[in-house]
Amino acid sequence: MIRLLKATCLCLALFATQFSFGQTAQFPIVKGHGGIYEIKDATEYPDPAKEYKILVDLTSASTDPAQINRWVDNIARMMNLHGLAGVPAERIHVKVVVHGGAIFTLLKDKNYQDRHEVDNPNLEVFEALKNAGAEIYVCGQSMVARDLATPDLWEGVQIAHSALTTITTYVPQGYVYLKF
Repeated sequence: MIRLLKATCLCLALFATQFSFGQTAQFPIVKGHGGIYEIKDATEYPDPAKEYKILVDLTSASTDPAQINRWVDNIARMMNLHGLAGVPAERIHVKVVVHGGAIFTLLKDKNYQDRHEVDNPNLEVFEALKNAGAEIYVCGQSMVARDLATPDLWEGVQIAHSALTTITTYVPQGYVYLKF
C-alpha cells in the first residue's frame, strides 16, 4: 500500500511539473508565426517606451525547402519578442532585405515548385510579416545574377537597387543591423 501511495505521489508530482513548465507559444505581433514564450525569471527586457528600428540582412537559404526557413521565422520571433515585452507594434520598424541564397524564399509557388517540387512554405510567413508592418525588399542585383524577374516573386516584396545600398541607406538612419 505504501508503495502504491509513493508511486501515485511521484506520478502526480511529475504530472504537475509538466503543466508548470509547459507553455503555449504566443504571437503578439506576427500572427501565427514566430511563436515565443514568456520568461518569468527574465530581468532584461526591451523598453516599451522606445522606438526600435531594425534592418535584417537575410542571406541564409533554407536547409529543407519543404520547411519554413528558420531565419524567416526568426524575423517573426524577433518582432513577437518585442511585443511580448510590451513594445507596441507601431514602435517596431522592421525592414528586411533578402539576397544571396535566401532569395529563393521569395519565389511564387509555381516557381518554387519548379525548383523544389513543393509549395513555398515561406510565403505565408512573409505575408504575416508584412501584415505586422515589416517591409520586405529583395536585392535587384541578386535577381539579375540568378535570372529572376519581378513576376517570379511574391507580390508583397519591393525591389531594391541592391542589398548593399539598402543597408548603407538605413544603417546611418539609426537602424540596428542584424544578419540572418
